[in-house]
Amino acid sequence: MGEPAKSLVFPWNDEDRPWPAQGQWTYADYARLPDDGHRYEVIRGHLYVTPPPIFFHQHVVTELSRLLGNFVVEGALGRVFVAPVEIVLPNRIATPIQPDVVFFRTGNQSRLKDQKFHGIPDLVVEVESPRTRNRDWTTKREAYREAGVPEYWLASSRTCTVTVLTLSEDRTRYVELGCFGLGDTIRSVVLPGLAIPVDPLFPPE
Repeated sequence: MGEPAKSLVFPWNDEDRPWPAQGQWTYADYARLPDDGHRYEVIRGHLYVTPPPIFFHQHVVTELSRLLGNFVVEGALGRVFVAPVEIVLPNRIATPIQPDVVFFRTGNQSRLKDQKFHGIPDLVVEVESPRTRNRDWTTKREAYREAGVPEYWLASSRTCTVTVLTLSEDRTRYVELGCFGLGDTIRSVVLPGLAIPVDPLFPPE
């Protein structure tokens, strides 16, 4: 869904403690949520809930992570992960946020045994769906920009495109590097030399 969760009724309530009002959620509140197959995120104190994705969404995530991961591993550039992975952005911007795909450059990564990452990823990818499109293009885009994430990709199965946004030099806005469609090759500023073909991401149904 594109707006914060409105219903805060869950199957159980730990120790009968009430759930906080929207705008007042913390990581401690998030940690009390049930493991029910939904993805929960807290952005600027608001709880967002995403139901389990459809297979096409997961195909795009899997292919992007595979192709991006291959490039990163071959160059020993860092690590690539897919959701669910908890990213706690600075200044309580997100506690946590969970990108569909995330890249951490070598030297800017948590230990593999850590539960969550505190800091700023080098590149994040969101694969939009009808339920998340508005959130991906507005709420999450602004959160990533304010946190200083250098590069943000938005993949759309609706238009079969991947839009690559890079942080401006003054860090006040995202600038579109390109909107790559079928027949195109995705490029990156954060990962020079990267060339991911768009076609395998969006096969005919």
